[in-house]
Amino acid sequence: MPAMLMYPQIDPVALQVGPLSIHWYGLTYLAGFALFMFLGMRRLSHQPYASLRGDQAWSRKDVEDILFLGVLGVVVGGRLGYCLFYKPGYYLSHPLEIFYVWQGGMSFHGGLLGVIGSMLWFAHSRRRPWLQVADFVAPCVPTGLAAGRIGNFINGELWGRFAPQDLPWGMVFPQSGSMLPRHPSQIYQFLLEGLLLFVLLWLYARQPRKRGEVAAAFLVGYGVLRFTAEYFREPDSFLGLLSLGMSMGQWLCIPMVAAGVAMWVWAQRQDAPEGFA
Repeated sequence: MPAMLMYPQIDPVALQVGPLSIHWYGLTYLAGFALFMFLGMRRLSHQPYASLRGDQAWSRKDVEDILFLGVLGVVVGGRLGYCLFYKPGYYLSHPLEIFYVWQGGMSFHGGLLGVIGSMLWFAHSRRRPWLQVADFVAPCVPTGLAAGRIGNFINGELWGRFAPQDLPWGMVFPQSGSMLPRHPSQIYQFLLEGLLLFVLLWLYARQPRKRGEVAAAFLVGYGVLRFTAEYFREPDSFLGLLSLGMSMGQWLCIPMVAAGVAMWVWAQRQDAPEGFA
């Protein structure tokens, strides 16, 4: 039998101080928020934001406010999305458990809807075009997704499907109930939806773009990369594979990509790119 990598069984608690436990997963979320703040400050020097003046000018406070609202959107939307998309019957029968966030259960697609809602609120309160806000935020998001996937790996959750015995990086996750090698799909998603998407979007956003194009590129890029990664990720045990042999994550990516394509087509019909010197 060829040598196989074993999941290292990382302690999910990074630091224990008396009754207080600081978990690695929480630290990865903090890292994601810190990266958003750092990248958001860099975005202020990019066009068209650097050229906006008066009431439309962007500042550090705008980045801080978007981050605060975005965190609320991620938590509320992610939790409600998980309850509605993945276990609607259960939570309909146990509605109070929707608030038991410490038991786990978050959905990226639900979190995305929550973030969209928070951006709409921000745009309305600051009297700014919503797509301008979305284009600002989109390139700053993938690094947070990458941090979250590292948290998934540390927790030993969301492992992949069975891999060929001779796959050099095939990994055994004993907590999965099997000693056969699996794809480390958390790392695949870290590389695809996190690092690769960040590099592509960041470079793409530095060139003159029509309003809505950057946000559309995020929707299409994430949707396609997540759809691909799902072929290597073990589907949720309580759902399995759905129609056409696709997972719930893949089905949720389809409307996301469709919305991105529609937004892209709409953007192409608009006037010349905003505010590039």
